Amino acid sequence: MNRPRRRIGLGGRLFAAQTLVVLVGAATAGLVAAAVGPAIFRDHLRHAGAIGAETSRHVEEAYASASAVALGVAMLCALATALAVSAYVARRVAHPIGQLARVAADVTVGRYEVRAPAPGIGTEFDTVAQAFNAMAGRLRDVEDTRRRLLGDLGHEMRTPLATIEAYLDAAEDGVGVDDEDTLAVLRTQTTRLRRLAEDLTAVARAEEDRLTLRRRPVSPADLLAAAGAAAQPGYTARGVALTARAAAGLPALDADPQRLGQVLGNLLDNALRHTPPGGTVTVTADRHDRDIRIEVSDTGDGIAAEHLPHLFERFYRADTARDRDHGGSGIGLAIARAIVTAHGGRITAHSDGPGRGATFTVTLPAAGGPARERPGDAPHDP
Repeated sequence: MNRPRRRIGLGGRLFAAQTLVVLVGAATAGLVAAAVGPAIFRDHLRHAGAIGAETSRHVEEAYASASAVALGVAMLCALATALAVSAYVARRVAHPIGQLARVAADVTVGRYEVRAPAPGIGTEFDTVAQAFNAMAGRLRDVEDTRRRLLGDLGHEMRTPLATIEAYLDAAEDGVGVDDEDTLAVLRTQTTRLRRLAEDLTAVARAEEDRLTLRRRPVSPADLLAAAGAAAQPGYTARGVALTARAAAGLPALDADPQRLGQVLGNLLDNALRHTPPGGTVTVTADRHDRDIRIEVSDTGDGIAAEHLPHLFERFYRADTARDRDHGGSGIGLAIARAIVTAHGGRITAHSDGPGRGATFTVTLPAAGGPARERPGDAPHDP
């Protein structure tokens, strides 16, 4: 049985390459000295005056012998020094590369918590290590999101499927299930499943930049008025005050009013879920440099600092104890971010901590500003 040949590592290759350079340099130096030195020496002898042939021959032999010994000793010393330096450099370069390779092997088997140390042998290697660590962190976040997604999907589907299955079993056993209350329960559960499927489709389209935007000039005041009017019944039923105001003289937005209405609707629904009766939610629009800034602030539960960086991730819920009916699906904010980004804007969240409310800020370029055109944009409505 043939055993696989062991491949030479990076350190060995670097050492071999530098050794070859040293040997070629030594050979070149020897050849040049042998070709040039004697001619120069004879020229000096001719200019020195009359010297007998026998004396000249002995002098040339002495020169050749001394040159050979001196050059040989110098080359051996230089070779030993160069090999020692080459071995150090090869080890210094190969060691951090080997560490990075081992860390990469750990990542390939799912150990995303490992990190590559900074090599300290140049900005290029440090940049590679930093980029690799950022990639590993991102992969860990994706894996965490995937696990939450699977857990959430299983939880969200279990209850409606169990309810529907129970009524089907009853129907198979001859128990009547066609009364109005039963049909209402079945309709509620199928609606819940349909809403989950729609949310999954929406977030997939949003994050794959397949949103269709029908841009036209839109007044920020009109956006706030429409969103407030749509959300007002829910706020009234819960006993939460809703206030909307826009600064005077704001320029129009070059935007899709339905998509931005979806963003504001998601933010207002989120604020309502986390604001207790008697609380207040305020929506404002004002000018910020060349942009329009829309803020949705509430006096509700607030958000802990460790949750703020993850709020706009798919299926992320700061309060994992909440179910879909009370805490949302964890998709609305992800869709909001995708829509805002498609308009060339940005969305951020801020909170001073639990129990101190939260503020979501949407910043959009005013009409004529540097809005980015995205592949999903559709022509403006007439």
